Amino acid sequence: MTQPSAQEFNRTFAKIGLLSFGGPAAQIALMHRELVDERAWLTERQFAGALSFCMLLPGPEAMQLATYAGWRLRGLRGGLLAGLLFVLPGAFVIWALAVAYILYGAQPWAVAAFMGVKAAVITIVLQALFKLSQKALTAWPSRLIALGAFLGLFALGAPYPLILALAALAGSLFFATEPEALSELTPAPPLSQSLRTLALGLALWLAPLTALFLSGQSFLTELAAYFAQLALFSFGGAYALLGWMTQTLVQDHGWITSSQMIDALGLAETTPGPLILVTQFTAHLAGHGQGGLGLAAVAGLLTLWMVFTPCFLYIFLGAPYLERLLAMPRLRAALTGITAAVTGVIASLSLWFAVSVLWPSGALDTLEQAFAQISWPALYLIATGAALSWLTKGNLFILILGNGLLGFALFAALGF
Repeated sequence: MTQPSAQEFNRTFAKIGLLSFGGPAAQIALMHRELVDERAWLTERQFAGALSFCMLLPGPEAMQLATYAGWRLRGLRGGLLAGLLFVLPGAFVIWALAVAYILYGAQPWAVAAFMGVKAAVITIVLQALFKLSQKALTAWPSRLIALGAFLGLFALGAPYPLILALAALAGSLFFATEPEALSELTPAPPLSQSLRTLALGLALWLAPLTALFLSGQSFLTELAAYFAQLALFSFGGAYALLGWMTQTLVQDHGWITSSQMIDALGLAETTPGPLILVTQFTAHLAGHGQGGLGLAAVAGLLTLWMVFTPCFLYIFLGAPYLERLLAMPRLRAALTGITAAVTGVIASLSLWFAVSVLWPSGALDTLEQAFAQISWPALYLIATGAALSWLTKGNLFILILGNGLLGFALFAALGF
């Protein structure tokens, strides 16, 4: 393993942040090429162990992997810089897209284009569901956990944290294995140092929430409190979280609409950085609905803080204990259960997306009513989205942009 200079470090992680399109798989592959293959800053074993560790944590694993790599190479400052460089380019693009969406999203031509984006999102989520199910649902306990999570969220409206907790418990019972032998241990820091890191991290993370609560800012306090909870339970990535976000932001508070939620995911798919930046987009829309563009900007920044600050804390607190954590059989078994549950949650999300796009008018009572009220342009755009995905071998940028343009063209031709 070689030690990078400050200039090399900054340039490399800036490049990773600017080119991190395509979701966690593509982002992890990019980091592996840059940090292991081309520069040998990390060994294969170190990279694989760090990735396994980050997959155990709530939050975006690719962003946390970048933070871990920065910490490993240049300490605390390196971890902070690597993580920020991974998030900030996408956050800036999300802000610009949110402003454009707020100003122009209600125009008929924009509504038609976003119908194409929504249809493309259905294809993207179904692909994610298919890939994850192939890996996660290999045994009957996993399938039962996934089915229970699907029914719990879609049919019963159970709280997402409760679903994760029950899945973790089931996983620890069904999938426990023998402990792994510990080798090449990183010396653990003194307990007092870890406690200081935890106390400082929690104080910084919760400072905005405390200040908002004391000042009586009810909307921003509720927003910050919700996204603080989300940061603690964000296993499974943005796809799994959208069902919970819909429960809270759309159904409970009415801050945004279900249509805006799907649009948010579609636009977030086109930006660099972690897909969980969709939370920032939804916060911009919620803030605008409560108080205009100024409050939208504040809500977006607040959400970034509440969602991503714990990601740094997880790494700085847990990285010195990496090998010990990975060797804990109950922890790995609980993660297996959570992964199975996430499959069911994403299946629920896929069904919800499809119903929202194909039947925008709302609830349906009979099959005849469902057939009469189906949106045929949306069905056509779902088909074109699937075709574009196949033709481009899953290129998300071309899929979303192309289907959006097809939606606009359909509007120009038919005026629906």
